[in-house]
Amino acid sequence: MEREHAPRAVQTAWGLLVLNTLGSAGAETIVPLPRSLIQMVTMGSLVAAFALALLANPRLRIRASAFLFLLTLLLVPSLIASAGLGSGFGALFRCARLALFIGTLWLLSRWWDGGPRFVRYHIRMYFVVLGSVAAGLVISPGAALPELYGGRLVGALWPLTPPQIGQYAAVIIGLAVLLALGGRTDRRSAAVVIVPALVLLALTHTRTATLGLLVGLVLAIGSLFLTSAAARRFFTWAVVGAAVVAVGFGSALQAWFLRGQSQENFSSLTGRAKVWDALLAAPRTPAEYVFGAGLGDKSFGGLPIDNSWLAVFQEQGMTGVVLVAAVIVVLGVVALLRPPSLSRACAIFLISYCALASYTEAGLGDASPYLLHLAVAASLLATPAPAAPLSLPAPAVPRRRVPRWARKTEVI
Repeated sequence: MEREHAPRAVQTAWGLLVLNTLGSAGAETIVPLPRSLIQMVTMGSLVAAFALALLANPRLRIRASAFLFLLTLLLVPSLIASAGLGSGFGALFRCARLALFIGTLWLLSRWWDGGPRFVRYHIRMYFVVLGSVAAGLVISPGAALPELYGGRLVGALWPLTPPQIGQYAAVIIGLAVLLALGGRTDRRSAAVVIVPALVLLALTHTRTATLGLLVGLVLAIGSLFLTSAAARRFFTWAVVGAAVVAVGFGSALQAWFLRGQSQENFSSLTGRAKVWDALLAAPRTPAEYVFGAGLGDKSFGGLPIDNSWLAVFQEQGMTGVVLVAAVIVVLGVVALLRPPSLSRACAIFLISYCALASYTEAGLGDASPYLLHLAVAASLLATPAPAAPLSLPAPAVPRRRVPRWARKTEVI
């Protein structure tokens, strides 16, 4: 069945969603950008994304999706908790932003057909973001590797933190590797994405992104192991290469992983555990336990929570935790029930990455890159719409095996 062509506005809308989720807090940039200006740009991009999606889909044709249905239900505890204004008018503003974000995904779901279309959009958009990071590094290495962040790479043109850059790099590396293994792009195109993204990932010293990349690729390639010779070859060479690197550069890897931290600081996850303990010990009313305190900035006592589950519990209560867990479980179960394919492997990579990163990063309960990653996974797991029946059956044509070198590939 031939897939429905997506207008250019769909890719543009996806890029605007990516821009909206970049955030407004981070390192100091070469040219100081007022936070109000950044927030205006990011919020304006969300409104523009919704408008473009509506123009591309004026008849409001959508695809049924348990993922989007659960996200829509997540608005209920968010609104109930935020309506009391315990977290200020900012909570209601964040609810409106989340509603607009989810509405845009509903409009774009028309083009969720199980193909790699949105994987390519995702790679292209985050590659542009990483391109701005690399440009900042070239223009001003001191601003891009500040002492304030321990010499870790930050965004010098747009305020991006090392975990953000690491996340974007890890995700597009994993997706590009899988597209190359599945024969959906040529190796040169994949290398153009993978090599610079690996360099930027190394400069961020982001452990969560690195572990998420490795675990996600192991699970994704493992799902192709029995049906893809390319996946088996890659897995074998990857294991051999990892063993050689571990033996030859073990001490350097350990130093990179520890980032010069003390044992106490490392065991407390860079101080995160103290914030988590304080959050769990804080008194709550029954309503706050069930519905949370309203959408906020993912902080507690002025410190970042850095855990998706505790952030959701704080802001959307146990109702939000159950709904977010249902999103992960539903996507994971659907992926496991699908037959082996490239789309399934990419979805497994994204789901496993988000699940692992949720332990030390917040974002699963609000408009964020993590919800965009999961939206791509949902698009990969969607069942293609049935083709219109033909009046006469097409004559049977014997199929012949096409050599790998002759298969059509696309540039990422």
